Amino acid sequence: MNPNQQSVEQFLYRMAELCDSQAWDEYLALFDEHSEFHVPQWESEHCYTTDPKRGMSLIYYANRSGLEDRVFRLRTGRSAASTPMPRTLHQITNVRLAERDDGQLEVKANWATFHYRFGASDHFYGHATYRLRAAGDSWKITRKHVVLLNDTINSVLDFYHL
Repeated sequence: MNPNQQSVEQFLYRMAELCDSQAWDEYLALFDEHSEFHVPQWESEHCYTTDPKRGMSLIYYANRSGLEDRVFRLRTGRSAASTPMPRTLHQITNVRLAERDDGQLEVKANWATFHYRFGASDHFYGHATYRLRAAGDSWKITRKHVVLLNDTINSVLDFYHL
């Protein structure tokens, strides 16, 4: 087993826990200041956009400030689409690691998020690719790329669903 496997898995589980508990400051601290967050849109049944600057995206933040803005809106009640906030449960599985030439790790994982709001439950699921750089005895996310497989969205989609 890769010596980083358990550390990375625990990092991803902690990220999910922080998001589910809406511990936004701690959640944001997991992301590098220059981290990219991308959820591409499907172009066809099996192809999604790959360049967020040239194709459509469901969510795209070029750096952490996009996430920080969303958290600000959640906290101040300026996000009508997220009021009230849903209850969420993130599950992460099938974590795979690969070392990159730049010293970072490329981490692939499958995920499912169950959410409850207004008396109804629903879920989102897909796979994510993270780039992580070592940060002390933990990690920082430098890129999060999420492919949403259930692309028929019956509710609001936001970062906390992914």
